[in-house]
Amino acid sequence: MFEPVSAYSGFSVDDVPAAAEFWGEVLGLAVTPLMDGTMLQVELPGSAARVLVYGKDDHRPAGFTVLNLVVDDLDVALAGLAERGLRPDPGGPWAGEDRVVRGRASGHGPDIAWFHDPAGNVFSVQQQ
Repeated sequence: MFEPVSAYSGFSVDDVPAAAEFWGEVLGLAVTPLMDGTMLQVELPGSAARVLVYGKDDHRPAGFTVLNLVVDDLDVALAGLAERGLRPDPGGPWAGEDRVVRGRASGHGPDIAWFHDPAGNVFSVQQQ
């Protein structure tokens, strides 16, 4: 019988120390180096879930959003990220001038902004 006892996700980067600084220092997530610093474990807030970030010589950025970070107030979070030098990516045809897709007001999902980490992987910050 197939009965997993735990689960985690993972994604690759081209520079593990840069990833540790970004996910840990810039975004403020708990980061634990693993395997002599060749991998990281990123703890996800509000749960026991974690993500494995691993170095890969032939890394290519994921073609999907690797992580969605949920906040209580997106505008406050975006202001805090701007102070750290982060600006949202263009949000496509549904985004406003602030590069945010505002789905909450119309009942079409969260307010969401997308960003890239130093390795080119996409992550989002959203208010549900």
